[in-house]
Parts: sequence; structure tokens; C-alpha cells
Amino acid sequence: MIPPVDDVDTLRAERTGVARACRVLAMEGLVSDILGHVSVRVGDDRMLIRARGPGDQGLLLSTAADVVLVDLDGRPAEDLGDRALPQELAIHSSVLRRRADTGAVVHAHPPDVVLCSIAGLGLEPVFGAFNIPAMRLAEAGIPVYEYCGLVRDGRRAGEMVAALGDRPAVVLRGHGLTATGPTLAAAVVTALTVNRLASMVAAVARTGRQAPPVPEADRAGLPDLGSSFNHDAVWRAYLAKLGAAGLALP
Repeated sequence: MIPPVDDVDTLRAERTGVARACRVLAMEGLVSDILGHVSVRVGDDRMLIRARGPGDQGLLLSTAADVVLVDLDGRPAEDLGDRALPQELAIHSSVLRRRADTGAVVHAHPPDVVLCSIAGLGLEPVFGAFNIPAMRLAEAGIPVYEYCGLVRDGRRAGEMVAALGDRPAVVLRGHGLTATGPTLAAAVVTALTVNRLASMVAAVARTGRQAPPVPEADRAGLPDLGSSFNHDAVWRAYLAKLGAAGLALP
């Protein structure tokens, strides 16, 4: 459920959720230092997004205080203090405006995703039961936005959203990845899943061998375990991993 903008407790919890998402992405290597951002839809026309202050310690140490409320035109909906909005805010506002099914957006720079995009390695279904959600994403096709620069304005963001279409993720050539989902958990896990696929594709390429296609009959026989397993259960596992690493947020 999308929280109302005047529900202070819910907003506080959502801010913490965005901070946790940033920590998970950093822990798993999809973002590094201070680069990358996560947003979640709030009400009909606002979002919470990870901002950056002058004393920013990086995404791995994100806190709820780093997350600010803005409208979908990028205008602050609260006092930002000394925190600056991401240069690529348009990625988030454009996706949330044009995709009513989306409740959260992740923009990250996973090295293996970038490597595959530079090398022209398609994210194909090179495995089966190893990671069924990743195989399904590859099977359906993961689009590529053919622009290597920053997505800082509505025109570029509109092009990226057009490339994304109705898919959950789009690769930005030589740049990174934008992942979406109906929930924060779904968007983050989708980003992690695409990264897992890209890591395997890159590893196969390093062997110098061509990966044989997974037989269609084998793919067809793999089950869809649903979002409660593919997204929510995986998200809980990563939050537990944060705790085991001493990086949990209250």
C-alpha cells in the first residue's frame, strides 16, 4: 500500500527502508562509495529518495536522515537542509510518473552489468534452475538504453523509460542499471537478480566459450514460486545478512 504523505510514522519507516535498500546494494557491490540512489513512491505524486549531504559517508552507511521527500517534478516537499538531490532525479520521477505499476526505483552501477553492456554481451538465459527469476528475466529480454551519459533531464529520462517499456529493468549502456518493482523489496531484488545474471554471463565470456542455450523444455518446466518467495523472502535474507555484517538499521 502506498503511504499517505501525512502519516509520519509510515514515512519514517519508508525512509528507513530506502536506507536499508542502499545498504544492501552497497554490501552486494551494485553501488560503490556515494554513487547510486533509491526511491519509493509516497502518495499519488511524491517520492522519498536518497539524497547526499556534505558529510555523506556513502551508500553502505545510509540512514533515514539521508532520505528526503520530493514531488514527482523534483520539487522539495520538505526542508532539505544541506542535502542535495541526485543529479539523475529524472530517472525516478519519469519512471514513477509513467509506470503506475511501479512503487520503487533503483538506479545502480553494477560492474558486471556495465561490463556486459560495453562488451556487447547480451543477458541471455545461460542457466536454468540455478536462479529461476534471473532466467525468466533473461528469457523475456532485458532492454538496453543506448546512451552512456548522465540521465539528468526529462528528455533523456523519457528515452530511458521508453526503452524500459513494461519490463522490470533496463541496462544503461556503459553506465549501469535501472530496476523497478511494485515494492521496494521487488525493485532491489530485481537489481540484484540482474546483477547475478550479468556476473554469470561475464564469467562464461572469460572462459572464451559460447554458452549453449538452455533447452526450452527445461525452462518451461521450471516453476514460478511467486513474489512472496522471489522477492519478499530474498529481501528478508539480505536484511539478515546486513545484520550479520553489523550493518543493520533499527
